[in-house]
Amino acid sequence: MVKVMARHLMESGFRHDNMGRLVPRNVIREFVCEYGGQVVFRAELSSGISTNPYLMFPVRARASGELEFTWIDDLGAVIRAAARIEVV
Repeated sequence: MVKVMARHLMESGFRHDNMGRLVPRNVIREFVCEYGGQVVFRAELSSGISTNPYLMFPVRARASGELEFTWIDDLGAVIRAAARIEVV
């Protein structure tokens, strides 16, 4: 089971700053996990997800390698992270 926390503020677009201005919506809209060059998990997220969403999904590891995580937010920022796994 893969467990990952995608660090992101997840602004819903409904909050106001201390000057009363609406804070624009900026949430993770897509999360992808690749293993061995293949997509093993993909999710489309929305404003109903909390700050720093915690995702959990199954992946069958047949060989050592890297899990590569990518998430894209409403502003187009692309965040990447990776974790090495060892199969013994």
